[in-house]
Amino acid sequence: MSEQEIKVNFTNDEGPGQPEESQSADSAREDSQVKKLSADLADLQQTLLRRQADFDNYRKRIEKERAEDSRRATARVVESLIPVVDGFEHALAAHKEDEYASYRRGFELIYKQLLDNLARLGVERVEPLGKPFDPHMHQAMDRTETTEHADGVQVSVRHATISKIGKVVG
Repeated sequence: MSEQEIKVNFTNDEGPGQPEESQSADSAREDSQVKKLSADLADLQQTLLRRQADFDNYRKRIEKERAEDSRRATARVVESLIPVVDGFEHALAAHKEDEYASYRRGFELIYKQLLDNLARLGVERVEPLGKPFDPHMHQAMDRTETTEHADGVQVSVRHATISKIGKVVG
């Protein structure tokens, strides 16, 4: 085929003088398609916004659950270390003689390392002596009748009292 043989017709089938009715029908059809496409676009935008909000809520919920899981795991570790801290305190209190000085120094170093590591976990010592008993923070071991203290005041501590993020775990 040569270039002269190809002829392209760029005109409408209806010819150069298209009636006004046909033009208005085409215009109305195009307007309805534009309105439909605009409505579809608005629906898709709303769906996208809802999906983004759902994903954001999911992400926040997962972060909160992870933080809670981490706090619970840390609390379990701290709870298991409370008897160890208590044992160290009893061992350090038991032998104050000079012949146990090097033994005691070693225990004190290990005890200090243990307390430093617990502090890095956010654990802090709570001193309950002389303060009112709080069942949310303390565990009662015994009740002692005395006239020296008001009713409900803690007069002795048998085990290490440690607090983690505002809550006693031991």
